[in-house]
Amino acid sequence: MTINEQIEFLKKGTVELIREDDLRRKLERSKKTGKPLRIKLGADPTAPDIHLGHTVVIRKLKAFQELGHTVIFLIGSFTGAIGDPSGKNATRPPLSRAEIDKNAETYKTQIFKLLDPDKTEIRFNSEWMDKFDAADFVKLCSHTTVAQILERDDFQKRMREEKPISMHELLYPLVQGYDSVALEADVELGGTDQTFNLLVGRSLQKEYGQEPQVIITTPLLEGTDGVDKMSKSLNNYIGIDEDPNEMFGKIMSISDDLMWKYFELLTDLTPQDINGMKASGENPRNLKVQLAKSVISDFHTVEAANIAEQNFVNQFSKGQMPDEIDTVSLAPGVRKIVDLLIETNLTDSKGEAKRLIQQGGVKLNGEKIPDAQFELEISGDEIVLQVGKRKFLKIKSEASV
Repeated sequence: MTINEQIEFLKKGTVELIREDDLRRKLERSKKTGKPLRIKLGADPTAPDIHLGHTVVIRKLKAFQELGHTVIFLIGSFTGAIGDPSGKNATRPPLSRAEIDKNAETYKTQIFKLLDPDKTEIRFNSEWMDKFDAADFVKLCSHTTVAQILERDDFQKRMREEKPISMHELLYPLVQGYDSVALEADVELGGTDQTFNLLVGRSLQKEYGQEPQVIITTPLLEGTDGVDKMSKSLNNYIGIDEDPNEMFGKIMSISDDLMWKYFELLTDLTPQDINGMKASGENPRNLKVQLAKSVISDFHTVEAANIAEQNFVNQFSKGQMPDEIDTVSLAPGVRKIVDLLIETNLTDSKGEAKRLIQQGGVKLNGEKIPDAQFELEISGDEIVLQVGKRKFLKIKSEASV
């Protein structure tokens, strides 16, 4: 690609580029010297699962990787213990180092579904932050003012609402910014909610005598409800490690309007490709099938995507169960339905189990469970539990196996 083509390729699906002239100069220098740029993306391991919302910016990291640059996936093993105040209207409880380490291991596995592991640097900001002493923190804080930190929208909103801001939260953008200094980043990526933190990094690099990084922000992806940002806590997420059948069904459930944003941010299609699809008059259902298969192929396999499509057709168009249903073997005996749903990981809590039963969303061999007090016997006969539209599980008695 020419430099102009590279910039257009990198700008696809972005919100802001600060500054394009700086990026052009860096790309031209890289081409001339043969030295790849250093592209940084940081993530605090606050939860064990990466969902499609996270992958929007990871795909941008992949785009730089495809152009031959050095990509750095920075795991916030230190900042995770502080808690990013971005978008938060209350102080977030810090995670323990054990929780952070555990979640970080899953991140390392999941990001390689998109990135080339041989061309990716995995770094932890505890590498340098654990070596900071009190004097180092005082020096770091001397490079900014209280007024500058309090400019951020999150803090302004909390002050108006008279909600507390903890001192450690004021340090977060400084520590994230120093990560760019430690890594000598040429470009830092992030969602639009990270703009303030990214700008702090650019400012600190100037203070430490480095060339300031370019900032590229990507949109926040709405979840399956089409309203709120994709989030596990709002249960509107699609996890990249989820079963292909579950992923397929969730993507098919999104609105026709939201489908276009998913095509833009979750596939390699160009704006011209997407405009052509819009003008084609194709049935949105067929386009969503194409979207679902593309996404599932990225995180599983093409074969898994094809099977998920067929299972969806069988289940919803023909009223059949999926061809492939997971099977578990349990000790024989009588179980309360609520306990069984938790034991088999079909629900996360008793509250969720009871709510689904009350809504008629739990079936035994195709028949709705009447109430949360229902009990069933695990014996020689195989049974099929269904939760919602897409979760199925065969249960056998260990004695019959």
